[in-house]
Amino acid sequence: MTQPRHQIRALHTDSTITVYQAYAPGIGPEAARDGRFPAAWRRDRMTWIKPSFLWMMYRSGWGTKEGQEHVLAVEITREGFEWALRHACLSHYERGLHADRDTWRRELRRAPVRVQWDPERDLHLQPLPHRSLQLGLTGEAARRYADEWIVSITEVTPLARMIHARVQGGELGAARRLLPDERPCPVSEETMTHLYR
Repeated sequence: MTQPRHQIRALHTDSTITVYQAYAPGIGPEAARDGRFPAAWRRDRMTWIKPSFLWMMYRSGWGTKEGQEHVLAVEITREGFEWALRHACLSHYERGLHADRDTWRRELRRAPVRVQWDPERDLHLQPLPHRSLQLGLTGEAARRYADEWIVSITEVTPLARMIHARVQGGELGAARRLLPDERPCPVSEETMTHLYR
């Protein structure tokens, strides 16, 4: 079955959604241990969250890139995630969605959340035709994320290495069975209408 080009797919429950990030040793293990980000985590910087496990593997090189050695599964409230979507602006100008470039630039400057739709990835981390959502959180959104939305933080680096080893060994079926169960995440059309054309 063909995937819709723009669709949020994630590990989720009725009340939470899991997103992924990768951090250096100074942040990742402590965040997983305490269930919250340590003082070294800077609320004044943009932080990107990704509901796609395989997109995170692509970005972090299966948790091997410098500064991204610790892959975290961050379970956050659906309420917080949907707040982020409602307060987001696309990171690029889209003719037909934005009135004009100047209007888009003003919206982008005001928005505490940025949205990018990047090609989803397969087990070999090759691009697929459909897109994967990324949310860039800054200002109020980053503070809400760190202080209000987090339900749990789990380090999934061992899982990433296990799946990668299966892929390298040609055991794609076994690798696929280990992936998080990412399903379409129902979000109202009203919440999404300004985020893709």
